[in-house]
Formats: sequence, structure tokens, C-alpha cells
Amino acid sequence: MANKAVLEGGPDDLSERIVPVSDPGQDLKIPHRGGYEHFKNTSRHQDSPEGQLAVYEWWERTEVAE
Repeated sequence: MANKAVLEGGPDDLSERIVPVSDPGQDLKIPHRGGYEHFKNTSRHQDSPEGQLAVYEWWERTEVAE
């Protein structure tokens, strides 16, 4: 079973709030609107339709150079 996480914060139009996590505990970098939204792991967990998942908080956005 793949690890998943709940994303908290960041842009309101982020399409997915439950995402796969390939390396638990490491920061996540989610492609969004020509850049990346960065999320950091927290010590919190949240109940979801897919069970109890780790919560990752948004902390910054980076743009992709064209």
C-alpha cells in the first residue's frame, strides 16, 4: 500500500489534498500553475476517507524558469 498524506494550506485551487508520498518524512514538491508548492511534514495526523494520514503544511512556492 502506498503512503499518502494530507496537504494543508497553500493555494485554494490545488486540485488534490490527499497525495502519494514516496519518501515519508521528506518535504513534498507538488507541481502547480507553472511552479511548485512545497509542503513540510508535521508531527500531526488527520483522519480521512483513506484512514489516518500524515499532515504536510505548505511553506513556500517556487517558480519554474522558462
